[in-house]
Amino acid sequence: MSSDNSSDRTDKSPVTPPSDPKQIPPVQERSFKTILADNLPTVAVAILLAVGVRIFVAEPRFIPSSSMEPTLLIDDRLIIDKLSFRWRKPERGEIVVFNPPNNPVVPDATKVYIKRVIGLPGDRISIHDGKVFINDAPLNEPYIAAPPNYTLPTQDDALCPNCFRPDNVQAGKDHPFFTVPNGKYWVMGDNRNNSLDSHAWGFMPEENLVGRAMFRYWPLDSRAGNLSVPKY
Repeated sequence: MSSDNSSDRTDKSPVTPPSDPKQIPPVQERSFKTILADNLPTVAVAILLAVGVRIFVAEPRFIPSSSMEPTLLIDDRLIIDKLSFRWRKPERGEIVVFNPPNNPVVPDATKVYIKRVIGLPGDRISIHDGKVFINDAPLNEPYIAAPPNYTLPTQDDALCPNCFRPDNVQAGKDHPFFTVPNGKYWVMGDNRNNSLDSHAWGFMPEENLVGRAMFRYWPLDSRAGNLSVPKY
């Protein structure tokens, strides 16, 4: 009697002999030049976008002086919006970055300044008794370090040493005033008595505007965030 026990049989599949190593193509190492060539378009586009954003849209800036204290402190880091002024004019109270006018009192007109817009084109301005008057009304300015200790307009150096002398002074009801010309602005630092601003060198031309201080991103403290525009 024959028995057919499947457990006694094993099916062996044929083993494929190893390939000849000489027949396997070697892995080609990519050279630095190849990698660079492959990625150069992407890198170039990224650089162009970064440069374009910095030139036309926004850029970081830091505060180098105390002229805007207590609002902005030395070494504060800001984002400057360079785009919005293309379709709207600056508002009173906005903090702006600009190129100062060429004036003997400005030590280096190639360095940008940062101040607050106080006077708009057509505004009548008078500064006296520790307050800034716009169109005969005093500004409420809780953001300043101290009231201004000078008087404008004046021809008296004792009231405003080395100050701007506007040529369009008119007699007001109680005090003389001057008017901001079209296409120009009156800008002042929040640290009024330690700021090289319009009270020293005059009006800021609109074409000198670089951008608006929009956001304080450093240091990461309670002051970080949007720079709001005061309501007068």
